[in-house]
Amino acid sequence: MKKFIDIIKKKWLISGTKTIVMIAILVAIFVLLNTGLQKLDLTPIDLTTEKLNSLTDTSKEKLQNIDKDVNIYFVGYTEDDQAVDLVKQYKNVNDKINVELVDTAQRPDLAQKYGIESESQGIIVECGDNSRVLTVDDLYTYDNTTYEEIDITEEKMTSSILTVATEDVPTVYFLNGYSNFSLENNMTSLYTYLGNEVMNVETLDLLVTGEVPEDCKTLIITTPNADFDDLTTSAIEDYISNGGNILWFNGAYAEEKDMPNVASILELYGVQPFSTGIILETEESNMILNSPDTIIPEIQYAKITEDIFSAQGAVLTSATKINLVDDDELEELGIGKTDLIKATDTSFFRTDFTIDSLEETDADEEGEFILGTLLDKEIDEDTHSKLVIYGENYFISDYAINQSYATPFFYIYNNKDLAINSMVYLTDREQDITIRKTTGTVTYTATEEEDKIIKAIIFTVPVFIILIGIVVWIIRGRKK
Repeated sequence: MKKFIDIIKKKWLISGTKTIVMIAILVAIFVLLNTGLQKLDLTPIDLTTEKLNSLTDTSKEKLQNIDKDVNIYFVGYTEDDQAVDLVKQYKNVNDKINVELVDTAQRPDLAQKYGIESESQGIIVECGDNSRVLTVDDLYTYDNTTYEEIDITEEKMTSSILTVATEDVPTVYFLNGYSNFSLENNMTSLYTYLGNEVMNVETLDLLVTGEVPEDCKTLIITTPNADFDDLTTSAIEDYISNGGNILWFNGAYAEEKDMPNVASILELYGVQPFSTGIILETEESNMILNSPDTIIPEIQYAKITEDIFSAQGAVLTSATKINLVDDDELEELGIGKTDLIKATDTSFFRTDFTIDSLEETDADEEGEFILGTLLDKEIDEDTHSKLVIYGENYFISDYAINQSYATPFFYIYNNKDLAINSMVYLTDREQDITIRKTTGTVTYTATEEEDKIIKAIIFTVPVFIILIGIVVWIIRGRKK
């Protein structure tokens, strides 16, 4: 500080020319410092509650062991783009991942190979002969009920990197033709999030194909409203005998349905036909919006549920109980059972829909009902077929709870994670079971240490500059 005052006394600042030179030097130092920090590629401080601007630990864990060179090309993007900032952090996790900003004029070969038009944006994820191209629209999804734009950049990028760097990407098939639930109509949110996972998603019409494809890692069945045809039944039975896995979602039935072929498939796993009826709750803390039919079940600890076991769990509506044969019969069938979710002991099962009261009556059945379970069937010493079955279908759908609460069931609590983790488990990718970042809402929630840093930058630096100005002004006044 003494040297700085000595310089002022020697009239460096009184001379206009020398003042300009000093300002130029300070600006040059600032520019060099800023350029140097940019080259360091430091991870930005993320002050959002949802950590939308920084990688999750899950992504870091998944990518740190990749041993192949992965090139990510941002075509038509600039350095200050939020997606670029986020993806550059992958390089700090694994130096095999390279990020480069290009334009179609610099790399016409990329533009031609991947069909990216001039002056448009695209992200190319490339590893050897494998590649995936993402557009701006792929990085966001839109909730048509809440009108919220949801940022899914990290999910898409992590999934794309794993997909191109992975030799064997599993394929799941949704059975078509027997249910009112479909990916295209009322499960689009689920379809979007499945696209973020390292799996291919297809629909299957067994009346056309005649068999379940060999690459099917999991066959997904949603509430059948009509019995399976004989061809479909035979194809599914062959799939099971070869060790195929099934994920089954079944909502409550309001009237009795005679579906012997559907029953024959379930019987292979010791599951009895679904009863006509619905689960209702009596305890307010185990329901939401004071709706006895919209319940919060008890999550059981298992591989599929371990990451949501202590979280908010799930919300089900119009759920039904899963009827199983007794444990001795399960053992005779060579089936192991692991429960996933159960109704609470304050719930009851109602079969008589003419009862108007929401209170439990003598006609209702009380008990802790199984709402989700994993059944592992031994086919032979080396072959097993697994069935994960839920007595509910709406929790993976786009249907809203009611008109005043328009959020789709899929986004309530951890519904999406329960569904997708089940698929991940059945496709033998247990390491990818997790809770996923989903929200697009950004809020400021700095930690105490981060808050001090921000305040220092905002307040201390300007105060320091003002003090220097006061000192200069005082010294100039004394020299007059």
